[in-house]
Amino acid sequence: MTPTQPSPTRGEGDDCACARWRQGIKWAAMNLDDLNAFRQIDTEDMLGHIAGLPQQCRDAWDQAQNTDLPLRPSAIRHIVIAGMGGSAIGGALLQALAAPECPIPISVVRDYDLPAFARGAETLVIGSSYSGDTEETLSAFQQAHERGCQLLALTRGGRLAELAHDYGAPVLPIPYRSQPRAAVGYAFLSLVAVVCRLGLLRDQADDLDEAISVMKARQAEIHADVPVVRNPAKRLAGQLVQRIPVIYGGGYMAPVARRWKGQFNENAKAWSHFEVMPELNHNAICGIGFPEELMTRVAVIQLTSALDHPRIQQRHTITREILMQQGIAVDVIKGRGESPLAQMLSVLHFGDYTSYYLAMCYGVDPTPVPPIARLKERLAQLA
Repeated sequence: MTPTQPSPTRGEGDDCACARWRQGIKWAAMNLDDLNAFRQIDTEDMLGHIAGLPQQCRDAWDQAQNTDLPLRPSAIRHIVIAGMGGSAIGGALLQALAAPECPIPISVVRDYDLPAFARGAETLVIGSSYSGDTEETLSAFQQAHERGCQLLALTRGGRLAELAHDYGAPVLPIPYRSQPRAAVGYAFLSLVAVVCRLGLLRDQADDLDEAISVMKARQAEIHADVPVVRNPAKRLAGQLVQRIPVIYGGGYMAPVARRWKGQFNENAKAWSHFEVMPELNHNAICGIGFPEELMTRVAVIQLTSALDHPRIQQRHTITREILMQQGIAVDVIKGRGESPLAQMLSVLHFGDYTSYYLAMCYGVDPTPVPPIARLKERLAQLA
């Protein structure tokens, strides 16, 4: 299913997980129904983590419901989630889920510094770091303490857990060993449970039951043991080989589009971008003409929901027509279920599987992320 590709020159010190083609080794055609080949490539069982997401969501919710949270809910006027990468995406998903009904603003900070408004007991700052050692998150968490904010840590341990202990702040533990992006159930559902417990969002227990049921039903259609001819996630991955996936999503699907982009980057080691509807109709829709050679190298994936604003639904349809008239490939992935939570998680899970199958097409191990490790090593040398 995967074509061969001329290889660029391998750079000095390049230990990227996709270095095989940079060394001039041609990709072998990948049979996406060959599970033995999957196991040889996927050395740390990323597939198992993806398959376990429905149960992980349940476990995260149950734990957060039963963890002591000595906070002052009546004082909170703003929630800030400080995190990066796979830890930050949970905050972005919460932000979209809660926006239609949460009476206070929820912000996501992907940086070292908190905004000026984050100050005092009126602001709850949640430091979300899977490892507990993400330097941007630690910086923001320390600032929050200095400014007298209410604090909560979501982490496996590390320095963040130590700081929370020193500050007398509660910790929501992540009892799950994986890459941060594979712990998205904890990153998202833990936060949802917290906001529900604070009385800022209606109880999501029934919606979570539905979401898990919907995820499992769709999983039965796209899991690795389902052959390509009946597996839409495998077919989509095959269509993305040698193309740059550009993901469109609006409303509840906007952070899901970001998640898809990140999964293509980290799992498949592939270029990918995301755009938010309707904003993309005011700029990105014009940027499709040049370079001309990219016209056949780009694939747009629209993530849609029955809960999208009616005008967003119309915009998706018209945008799709414009793109296809220009010869650009477009696929549509629709959310399932009645609740926002089910719609979001059903599409998120589909994207995780698709990114995994694209990694298999490229013959790269989806778990290791050598460029991130290398960057952290270089930064540590400069500290």
